[in-house]
Amino acid sequence: MKTNPTFAGNYFWITMFAVVKIAGQQFKVQKDQEIFVQQLQGNIGDKVQFSDVLLTDNGGQLTVGTDVKSVVKAEILRHVQGDKVIAFKMKRRKGFRKKIGHRTHFTQIRINEIA
Repeated sequence: MKTNPTFAGNYFWITMFAVVKIAGQQFKVQKDQEIFVQQLQGNIGDKVQFSDVLLTDNGGQLTVGTDVKSVVKAEILRHVQGDKVIAFKMKRRKGFRKKIGHRTHFTQIRINEIA
């Protein structure tokens, strides 16, 4: 039987995580985690901080809503483009075909601290 690595019996491992809103999307983050978010302003190596924290959990102490006074600090690692997304439009028997595509810009960040 496999066990879930985030649980130890009925108790959580003592790890802190937070749910933070970054560029209009919500992410569950932990310290030293690397995630891709929608493109952020800034250069590689810049430090950014996100104050829109929705939830924090520090080893079972859950804080939700307006009681959350945490700030998530991160570092920009690189700017990348995602895979190409192709939208193909066609009307049968009319000779209408249109092929358009785009690549979304992402920023890779590393979570340095949840304070």
